[in-house]
Amino acid sequence: MEARYDERLTVPWYWWPPTLAVVGLVAAQLGLGIAMVEAWLPAAVLLPATAVALWWLGRLRVAVVGGDGPGGELIVDDARLPLRHVGDVIPVDAAGRRELLGPGADPLAFVIQRPWIRGTVQVVLDDPADPTPYWLVSAPDPERLVVALTAAGRPGPAGPAPGSRAG
Repeated sequence: MEARYDERLTVPWYWWPPTLAVVGLVAAQLGLGIAMVEAWLPAAVLLPATAVALWWLGRLRVAVVGGDGPGGELIVDDARLPLRHVGDVIPVDAAGRRELLGPGADPLAFVIQRPWIRGTVQVVLDDPADPTPYWLVSAPDPERLVVALTAAGRPGPAGPAPGSRAG
């Protein structure tokens, strides 16, 4: 299937050096209290574990795949939303995101949010059989995601999300 939009919600590259440096210092401190033969053990365990943890935090994929019509899907991690069930697509600013994640949150909403990613998109569902009112998804480039969903035959932004400021 052709991907119209495909991004991973990775951690910023600049997190890696300081995180690995701090873990390296912690491993060195732990190694000081161990006999010389096993002094490398904390570094051998902690550094790869930290690299795996940073990779794991950024493993989520957001994609719009397929053509127009019933075959198109919005994929977020392992969740799939057929594009025929998308009612509206709204880019959400910081104030709108705070509202939708806080006081205005719907407990039935599907939320994939990464705090280090500033962009967010609200995908309102139009499926009477599904109790989920909307998906709230972090997106590094929310405008590109909106354009990809619109190009796949879905409606464009109709206005600001609840709590967001038009402008």
